Amino acid sequence: MATARTPVTPLPASGVLMSLADTAAAIRSGGFLSIAADEALLRQLPQGHWLAGSIPYFMGQGGGETTRDQLFVTALPVHGAAPRLCWYNQHNLSQIALDAPAHGLTVLIVPAFSEVHSLYAREAPGYEDMYMKPIVGWIAGVHLDDLGRAAPVVANGQTLSFRQDQALAIHIPLPETLYPRIEILNLFQPGPGDEITFPSTGFSAQECFVNGRLVNLAQYLVEQGVDTRLPLVADYSGAMINVSFKAVDAAAGHVDFYAPVFDDVVYRIAQPVPDYSQAFAGALPPDAHGASWSCNCILNYLYGELEGQRTGPITGPMTFGEIAYQLLNQTMVYVSLEAL
Repeated sequence: MATARTPVTPLPASGVLMSLADTAAAIRSGGFLSIAADEALLRQLPQGHWLAGSIPYFMGQGGGETTRDQLFVTALPVHGAAPRLCWYNQHNLSQIALDAPAHGLTVLIVPAFSEVHSLYAREAPGYEDMYMKPIVGWIAGVHLDDLGRAAPVVANGQTLSFRQDQALAIHIPLPETLYPRIEILNLFQPGPGDEITFPSTGFSAQECFVNGRLVNLAQYLVEQGVDTRLPLVADYSGAMINVSFKAVDAAAGHVDFYAPVFDDVVYRIAQPVPDYSQAFAGALPPDAHGASWSCNCILNYLYGELEGQRTGPITGPMTFGEIAYQLLNQTMVYVSLEAL
């Protein structure tokens, strides 16, 4: 009598956690790879066609995981012309969309807390050809225990060079028969509370307007008992975009954010999300299992207690910021390649 076989669950197309040895073997096979891992592991990788950023938090094939011993590896699509790796600093970052292929996909990794991080966050929406060329990516980080002691890094596997002050992009040409569909999955909706606007654009604020009245933001947050795990949310032409709170210093009357607030946008505090894992799984469309690249936010991982939990079929690094054209916070971004 034949023994019934246990169905084999296919590995997610958006990437998997791998050992150092298996990652090195994948690199030597010659494919183009996007890699996320602790810096110490990245520095042990062989030369090859890969780009990487430092981070030890992941949504792996077994669920949310914090590890310094494995690497998250995504095979990038290659159809004909070879992808091209390009470094960007504060002087040429504005060229990123112009450098992108006429038909293709760009994946960008930016080191957190760097000048290019700040510059991209503030100015990317105004770059020439932005929103005309598909650009996704993420902000490299460090283990939270290492904040202030270690700097996030980005690595170019073709030259085995590591940078703390430059961003790295891979420009991937695609045939006209394939279209990279970028999806933003934001669990947060604006709450019913006050309208908040800011007198200037930036990563920090002291004053803001609440329903048109000038107040100190830090004092307002404390007086209202705002749960700052919930982001500010704004409606950008139908897309809900978050700005997450980094720190609130009530004594100094100062608030820092993980992304800039803009002076021409109306924000509200988000409504609470009771179960992040269930909410992500429920919000994903049926075809999300075919996503070819993804990332999610470290704040969702922490606040949603996603360690050991799943976010539907999507895997990827849990990052210090997400990129879908512009910088995002507390958001999942994924890409699906669709036949035209």
